[in-house]
Amino acid sequence: MKGPALIYVVEDDADIARLVSQELQRYSHKVQTFASGALLNAAIARQAPRLCIIDLGLPDMDGLALVRELTERQDIGVLILSGRNSLPDRVLGLELGADDYLSKPFDPRELVARVNSILRRVSLVDATAPMSSEQSARIAFFDNWQFDAATLQLLHTDGHVQELSAGEARLLLQLLQRPRQILSRDALLTGNDDAFDRSIDVRMSRIRKKIEQDPRSPRLVKTVYGMGYMLTVDVRWT
Repeated sequence: MKGPALIYVVEDDADIARLVSQELQRYSHKVQTFASGALLNAAIARQAPRLCIIDLGLPDMDGLALVRELTERQDIGVLILSGRNSLPDRVLGLELGADDYLSKPFDPRELVARVNSILRRVSLVDATAPMSSEQSARIAFFDNWQFDAATLQLLHTDGHVQELSAGEARLLLQLLQRPRQILSRDALLTGNDDAFDRSIDVRMSRIRKKIEQDPRSPRLVKTVYGMGYMLTVDVRWT
């Protein structure tokens, strides 16, 4: 995480918006709050933040639809902050590409920890991993796919393209940086003890649906039970 981050908070409860803003500003982050999705989108059109904190119960639009829009931008981290705390809601939010999900009521210290963890992971490159000259290259070739780290696109040899969310791309990149190695969930969470562990499984499932011929019997990304995940093919970088 490099310096203060610009963070947008969309929350129609003024008291909660004020609490979130004040807590993040204590850690030198730059925070702007918005009471609706429309106001948030207008602000993003002027200047994109590094992270958006999204309440699902918005007055003008479905918060999950807003999450989908933001994750399709690929360069903005997303934290859902919601009173809807059932497991299906949490999983759905992550399936739509959110980086994390925090339920209300919440501890402000946990909010800050989760925000800082997402900011550390916003960069596509895992800063904790040693980077070789190959890994600093832009295009990774594996099996019948090529992954462009600049556009977050997967291109198959038959010509069809798969778009990845930022969260999916970060996870895939970690696998591509360490082919044929078992990566634990802790490693894939980049040391984030507070992260919702289910997020790794959800994103891995989405990646498999995009790259595997049969996602129910994956060949490229194997689950090593009790240990983590492994990319089973070699990777060439150009």
